[in-house]
Amino acid sequence: MSSNKSYSGKCFCGAVEIAVNGEPAAMGYCHCDSCREWSAGPINAFSLWPPEAVRVTKGAEHIRSYQKSEKSVRKWCEICGGHLLTEHPLWAVTDVYAAIIPTLDFQPMLHVNYGNTVLHMTDGLPKQKDMPAEMGGSGVLLPD
Repeated sequence: MSSNKSYSGKCFCGAVEIAVNGEPAAMGYCHCDSCREWSAGPINAFSLWPPEAVRVTKGAEHIRSYQKSEKSVRKWCEICGGHLLTEHPLWAVTDVYAAIIPTLDFQPMLHVNYGNTVLHMTDGLPKQKDMPAEMGGSGVLLPD
């Protein structure tokens, strides 16, 4: 990906649109309980961006937020309930859900919180038990 690339995405109904610029800091899969419960799925495909690379281009007035812990502020469209992104202030990144950026060449690098998985995946990617050490986790890798 080129650093001057721009991608757009939208919620389920299209009332809210976002744009991301540059390259994601990381892409992968999260298996934590919180992401699974929020997404109503067995994993969350994430793309992490510097907060300044993410902007709302339409429908900001329709965005609602929920903060369950100091780690995450989850955002969605109030009209359709479509999930948009999660701000992670402790790590200074914003997770724009990979599924809402259709032109992003999603290339996952790792799995995080794999110790909590309910969907085992044999894909050769590193599987962090929790989080990488540089993000405050143990850095322990689990077998594929």
